[in-house]
Amino acid sequence: MERLGRYPAATTVIAHVSDTHLLSGGAPLGGAADTVAALSQTAAQLERLGASLDAVVVTGDVADLGEPDAYVRARAALDPLARATGAELVWVMGNHDERSAFRFGLLDEEPGGAAFDEPVHRVVDLDGLRIIALDTTVPGYHHGELDARSLDWLSRALAEPARRGTIVAMHHAPIATPLALMDVLELRGQDELAGVVRGSDVRMFLGGHLHYATHGAFAGIPVSVAGATAYTMDLSAPPRELVGIDGGRSFSLVHIFEDSFATSVVPVGPFEVVTSFGESYLAELEAMTPAERLERFSRKPSP
Repeated sequence: MERLGRYPAATTVIAHVSDTHLLSGGAPLGGAADTVAALSQTAAQLERLGASLDAVVVTGDVADLGEPDAYVRARAALDPLARATGAELVWVMGNHDERSAFRFGLLDEEPGGAAFDEPVHRVVDLDGLRIIALDTTVPGYHHGELDARSLDWLSRALAEPARRGTIVAMHHAPIATPLALMDVLELRGQDELAGVVRGSDVRMFLGGHLHYATHGAFAGIPVSVAGATAYTMDLSAPPRELVGIDGGRSFSLVHIFEDSFATSVVPVGPFEVVTSFGESYLAELEAMTPAERLERFSRKPSP
């Protein structure tokens, strides 16, 4: 397909999904939020992207209570999407997940041995673009932490640069939040993490945990946090209150280019169409010269 602007097509497209918080039996979260339907809607929207989708990265809190059936339901929603699009599924541990059930239910690892309860760190290669799933969870707690062993593992994983750089996906994103109560549950060991990633080939961090989409930087590296599909934190609530609402769900799309990237927030849900230009209209523009395109699509109608 011909590009109509200055930028080429993305080399890699990643769907960044987070905080699905599924419960056993598909029970509604908090007695109200239908998290199963929200994830199914997310999958349906992503399937429209077809083969252009290269990976689906889920940055934690797949389950709300770490129940085995919740992971079965997560796979029931996203495995067909991966098969239909050819996308790689990358699962990342969150503080609501339990390592043993996570390993067995999502990674098909058989129980047994001390390693089953070890941090779930993984490396995935997407045609030279390295995605590192980094487990920041602390068993029995909701805050995040990177201890010396995890930092050493990350350092060794980054020792040899990847051909197209590295994306680090982690639940507890190293980013500031205006939600005061969430400060208690932030990632610990951030100074040490900065020492590991500075000067490395890490291009960006993907995170979750906050339940709203936000962006920032850490150690000079961009950070993108996806909004949750389960429920959304209301940042317009009074400053000293923490309020989650049954709405505003979203996921993100990350378009990777050779020397840059762009992240976009996509609302989850069926909505009324306000305006639409279809494939036939695009084909019409592609058949025109650049000057004709401007006249056809850019020129405003006379007042």
